[in-house]
Amino acid sequence: MTNSMSNTEFVTNLVESKFKVLSTEVLDKYQVSFEVKKEDVHSLLSLLKTSGWIQLSYLSAVDWPNDNEFELVYIVFNWDKAVHIQIRCRLDRETASMNSILPIFPGCKYYEREAHEFFGIKFPGNPDHEKQLILEEWDDIPPLRKDFDPRAYSDRKFSKMEYKNDFVNKNGEVSKQDARTKRYDDIDKLRTGGKK
Repeated sequence: MTNSMSNTEFVTNLVESKFKVLSTEVLDKYQVSFEVKKEDVHSLLSLLKTSGWIQLSYLSAVDWPNDNEFELVYIVFNWDKAVHIQIRCRLDRETASMNSILPIFPGCKYYEREAHEFFGIKFPGNPDHEKQLILEEWDDIPPLRKDFDPRAYSDRKFSKMEYKNDFVNKNGEVSKQDARTKRYDDIDKLRTGGKK
């Protein structure tokens, strides 16, 4: 007798039988996504780890400024069942904090640091979550928040430079830029019947 239940059906039954799932989405035959309350994330990740989802593949966040929330996304993988599971939860954007999952998945240490650095989410329980990982001496709001203005930051941090086309073609060949400009001019002439 063969088991007709797919791996995604198996994990959906496992999770929905033990937790109040806000939404379930089967993305394809190898991926399932569950949105749960923040309070259920640790218990759910513990259950999944003891059920074979032993690899934390990724942890990141999505900024939803219109909802004034961040969405944390944990992705775990089971090598035997070949299913990726996304665990998603929403956090208040103004006081974004989630207890670290370091006791469950020690490899989350750097993912949590990255989420703190790029979104400003705090992870109490991870002693290193506030240490800078990538953005040395960053002094503005986290850059992946949608209210971060990269142009304003660049204008404030870096001097303006004017660039001129003052290069000289030493080979005596027609420059590619000049040839491209002539080609575009010729195309424009064809469109207008030879008139400019």
